[in-house]
Amino acid sequence: MNSAAVFDERAEAYDNWYDIPRGRAIFDAELACLRCANPDYGGRWLEVGVGTGRFAEALGIEAGLDPAPNMLAKAVSRHITIQAGRAESLPYRTGSFDGVLMAFTLCFVDDAQEAVVECARVLKADKGQLVLGMVPADGPWGRQYHREAGAGHPFYSRARFYTVDEVIALAGGAGLKLEKICSSLFGGPESAPEALADCREGRFADAGFAALAFSA
Repeated sequence: MNSAAVFDERAEAYDNWYDIPRGRAIFDAELACLRCANPDYGGRWLEVGVGTGRFAEALGIEAGLDPAPNMLAKAVSRHITIQAGRAESLPYRTGSFDGVLMAFTLCFVDDAQEAVVECARVLKADKGQLVLGMVPADGPWGRQYHREAGAGHPFYSRARFYTVDEVIALAGGAGLKLEKICSSLFGGPESAPEALADCREGRFADAGFAALAFSA
């Protein structure tokens, strides 16, 4: 079973997790980090790997793409204009968007470099923005997820986590320039929800989540 099928099969449980106190606390910390990296999601934005649409809805992003139909059905309920498709072959014209968000998507695609190249392609020339949210492979959360992947976790066992340096290199290969990094989830994976709220501009080795903003 590929990643899209796994998310499709578990769409309801995936979305419901964000409604429990811990899930909400983690979501709020990651959302604050994405806003730190790029305070303005105005204009025409696309979320690649929109999932159930929670980040897109919170940030005011109107368009979303995902390969999992059941995830897209949830996104539609959040008033996202959806499109089925893969990150490596975006069904949009070159220069269509002011910005693209990828939150957690990169670790689940088959070809990370091609996915970032496609995101860069659909950005408006000279002013488009790519915001990429990620769990750094060498951070405390990335190491924990790697262990869970080895134990057969349904999502993480299909993920390939990257370091911040690797993602910067992928973006550079697509002709994008790093503008800003923000970090959050400084408490480890077992921290109480109230310990996870901190968000800081910059790159930190003990951060569990990073948001990177790139310009075209």
